[in-house]
Amino acid sequence: MWSLLGLLTVLQNILPSQLLSLLHSFYESLQDFLSPYSYFEIPEFNGYCGVDHNDLYRHVNLYLNSINSSATCRRLTLSRSKSSNRIAFTVAPNHTVHDSFDRHRLSWTHHVETVQDSIDEKRSFTLKLPKRHHPLALLTPYLDHVTSRAEEFERVSRERRLFTNNGHGSYESGWASVPFRHPSTFETLALEPDLKTQIMEDLRAFSEGREFYHKIGRAWKRGYLLYGPPGSGKSSLIAAMANFLRYDVYDLELTKVSDNSELRALLIQTTNRSIIVIEDIDCSVDLTGDRLSKMSRKATRSEKGRHVSDDGEDNGRVTLSGLLNFTDGLWSCCGEERIIVFTTNHRDNVDPALVRCGRMDVHVSLGACGAHAFKALVAKYLGVGSHVLFDVAESCIRSGGALTPAQIGEILLRNRRDADVAIKAVISAMQAKILGANVDFIEGSREYEEAGVKTPESVDRRLVESPENWETSPGRIGGKKRKENGSTWERKVKFLVRLKSLTKSDSGRRGV
Repeated sequence: MWSLLGLLTVLQNILPSQLLSLLHSFYESLQDFLSPYSYFEIPEFNGYCGVDHNDLYRHVNLYLNSINSSATCRRLTLSRSKSSNRIAFTVAPNHTVHDSFDRHRLSWTHHVETVQDSIDEKRSFTLKLPKRHHPLALLTPYLDHVTSRAEEFERVSRERRLFTNNGHGSYESGWASVPFRHPSTFETLALEPDLKTQIMEDLRAFSEGREFYHKIGRAWKRGYLLYGPPGSGKSSLIAAMANFLRYDVYDLELTKVSDNSELRALLIQTTNRSIIVIEDIDCSVDLTGDRLSKMSRKATRSEKGRHVSDDGEDNGRVTLSGLLNFTDGLWSCCGEERIIVFTTNHRDNVDPALVRCGRMDVHVSLGACGAHAFKALVAKYLGVGSHVLFDVAESCIRSGGALTPAQIGEILLRNRRDADVAIKAVISAMQAKILGANVDFIEGSREYEEAGVKTPESVDRRLVESPENWETSPGRIGGKKRKENGSTWERKVKFLVRLKSLTKSDSGRRGV
């Protein structure tokens, strides 16, 4: 053995390098011919400059994270970033992970070599395939499987971000981001079951509809319009959608966007699998007003010598046309699998061109809590699945005393130490809303003003009277219209008296 090693050392010193290279190539060819396996190398970078990253290398690394590599590999390298709680691993240098595909045994070997006279390392994966079948016939479907599995694993496990525009959208970094860790999910949302199911099914069909959208020739995007009073859960629904789909969220602040060019630059910088949100679309900038009033303003400003664009919008600002192109124009097709969400408190104030079909495909009305949503909030805040006052609360909701999720949540949070007190406080707020609505009705009615019923104190006095005496009370007004309005009012007042008696009797039974 020592003699052979000495001979090889002498030959390396005396033989020319070209001949040594030729002998080495001949030896590798002979080894490949005799080996029952084929080998394919996947380097970390494309080419030799070390700048262009090889996506296939990244996909292989993600794929090996998605399978149980610890069962077939003796050594793994663990890592965790500062902004993520997930532990990732890579195959240790010069170690092998075994895999199977279509009843074939395969293996991945992670090679790491130190570059001579440098601290850089050259990394690559080597795939070993059996030769008994044509390697290329197995290679293509297997790499497709690796890529799809890696993309799915990256979508589910990657750290998601919440972006906001920083006012420099025309430059390379128009967005600033933080980790997105909003806890809202569809399980925690206070929504009616039918509405929740419809939204989840629509989102699931959208995320799985890549081939369908390509087949029909439409951009792979979808628009949602969320409208309802403040506190109805619009922002929580957006967070639940992002958590359900595992998408990034881009919160676009239109007041920070200088013009349409910057708006397009911001759109280009967004990634696939993202939700682009514009909250309070009717209040962000002056886009959704009456078009005739805009034309009159154009004429007025033109008389003053101010330059105005042809479409009635000022130059140097975001226009309605620019926002329409952002949502449904050619520039909206620069990415895939995107959801655009507009929110507003007043749907009628939004320009109809922004919310037509094709731009805002799904309109979701969010309002006061129904009976199911109320019970879900009570279960979430108080841990109570059933209560004797649930029927009273449902009666209040049916009579127009429903509150928004934010209002109910605040009352429950404030009284979370005692479930009975918390539920009674919510019912009292519902009764106050019913009473306030009827007081507003009375004060706005001319006939009731003529009868002298003007203040809430007079309504309180009627509450303590016996219901049998209402027909003969001094405030009674004759006439057909009075009977219609009076019957509605009397039914609601009777309902309030019955609610008060129910809550008092329940308090007496419980000793409260």
